[in-house]
Amino acid sequence: MFVLVATLWGGSFVAIEAGVSEWPALLFAAVRYDLAGVVVLALAVGGGSRWRPRTRDDLLSVATLSVFVVFAHHALLYVGQETVPGAVAAAVVALSPVLTALLAPFLLDDEGLAPSDYAGVGVGFLGVLAVTDPFGAGGIPLDGALLVLGATAAFALGSVLLRRTDPGLSVGARQGWGMVLGASLLHAGSLATGEPQAVAVSTTGLLSLAFLVLGPGVVAFVAYFELLDAVGATRTNLVGYLEPLTAAVLSFAVFGYVPSSEAAAGFCLVLVGFGLLEGDTLRVAANDAAGRVQTMRDR
Repeated sequence: MFVLVATLWGGSFVAIEAGVSEWPALLFAAVRYDLAGVVVLALAVGGGSRWRPRTRDDLLSVATLSVFVVFAHHALLYVGQETVPGAVAAAVVALSPVLTALLAPFLLDDEGLAPSDYAGVGVGFLGVLAVTDPFGAGGIPLDGALLVLGATAAFALGSVLLRRTDPGLSVGARQGWGMVLGASLLHAGSLATGEPQAVAVSTTGLLSLAFLVLGPGVVAFVAYFELLDAVGATRTNLVGYLEPLTAAVLSFAVFGYVPSSEAAAGFCLVLVGFGLLEGDTLRVAANDAAGRVQTMRDR
């Protein structure tokens, strides 16, 4: 299940790359979250938990999700991926924990960063520079790279702001409302930027949309929370380690994308930066895995 979630979420970057060649970027994102939001909200209602926002924190959490996590993140990501390959976008977005660590001390009551955290931030940003190579011949266009980095910052900011709320809504209800309302903002952005609203989409465009709605939007969403129940948050969060890898493999399979040696080194640096920030998580996961192996040997 761990590999399933990482594959679906990593594959979303490849599907976006395929889709934005067929759809106007903001309209594509809007339609994706129209459909995914309705499905996730329906699952929340059918689950019997409270799904109507009632309290101030309910409304704040839904607003934060819709504005930062759905609208701003995906608007910037989809437009950026018009020029940035999916594998590269996945590596940049993997910086989200790095940016979250930078923002949290300013917006929450968290303590400042430890020396290893600062090292993780620095190494992570060096990795992004190596992956995008914005100033080198054949590098990723700087405007596209900055848009994807902005998308990552929007997601990180939304994640930090969500920690300031204490909603009573179920996770599914919050996500569903956030998707539906975020989709309406994406539609507004699509209209405001003059994107055509009537488009002829090929089978590839429709398959990209269907995958994004059902794969990352529904199946991975449900599997992620089952994984949380099964192995806990510590090990589940390591999904972020695999996403750039699965995106790179799928980019090669679908588009034949082969990263340069500089980009490959950048991928490694991003993962090292992530590891420096998540060192405790990795140690717990490693100890847990070692304990399981020892238990199997003792049987």
